[in-house]
Amino acid sequence: MSTVQISAADVNKLRQQTGSGMMDCKKALIETNGDFEAAVDYLRKKGAKVAASRQDRDSNEGVVIAKATADGKRGVVVELNCETDFVAKNADFVALANKFTDLAIEKNPASLEELLSLEIDGQKVSEIIIENTGKIGEKIGISKFETVSGEKVIPYIHGNYRLGVLVALNQAFDGADEAGKDVAMQIAAMNPVALDKADVDATTIERETEIAKEQIRAEGKPEEMVEKIAAGKLNKFYKDSTLLNQEFVKDSSKDVRKFLNDTAAGLTVIAFKRVQLGA
Repeated sequence: MSTVQISAADVNKLRQQTGSGMMDCKKALIETNGDFEAAVDYLRKKGAKVAASRQDRDSNEGVVIAKATADGKRGVVVELNCETDFVAKNADFVALANKFTDLAIEKNPASLEELLSLEIDGQKVSEIIIENTGKIGEKIGISKFETVSGEKVIPYIHGNYRLGVLVALNQAFDGADEAGKDVAMQIAAMNPVALDKADVDATTIERETEIAKEQIRAEGKPEEMVEKIAAGKLNKFYKDSTLLNQEFVKDSSKDVRKFLNDTAAGLTVIAFKRVQLGA
């Protein structure tokens, strides 16, 4: 047993630096004979042990942060998860998610794996996550990282950090932010599966076609009509489920493609990302 005297000031200093509880900090200093740096490492190892013990826990709560670079040419979305809504609403947790997103904006990682390997003050993001798992006592982690680029990228966060959208436009002009936000809100509400007809993957087309054919046959339609009616239903799917062909929510007299072109000649969306918490 250590005979080193641990002062309240030392405990508080360690608490301020690590965010760990007072008793954990006192125990860490006792176990390391008052060696401050060793105590920090002790707490980090404790955090790693906590993280390892919580790997089987569900972490479907959290926050989604969407941001764009200062020049508006690139945007990122990061989803940071935790186990409970209580932690998700904590200001420190939201700040941590913003810190990771700011890092992604600054360093432009190509993947989630690359983001996790980036460093903040000499510490990898993956290590910071483990450390904060120990502090918070819940399993936390980044589950999604998305990015888009364009002449003008508009980020949008909906529903108290529960859904983030990025919209990349092919033009930058006065009013692009407003138009982009309108489209981002459309994406948040209508959840399109793709940008345009040509962007829908073959598996989805095959599934929708087969569902349509089964519905038509169930209605007793003649077999020779099945293909034609199915094609019509597929066109309806494109209209409902691809962004540029969707009815514009704010003006049902036009689709999103026409809204954009009416806003500025030739204006269109070249890419978008929609990240919904837990989805």
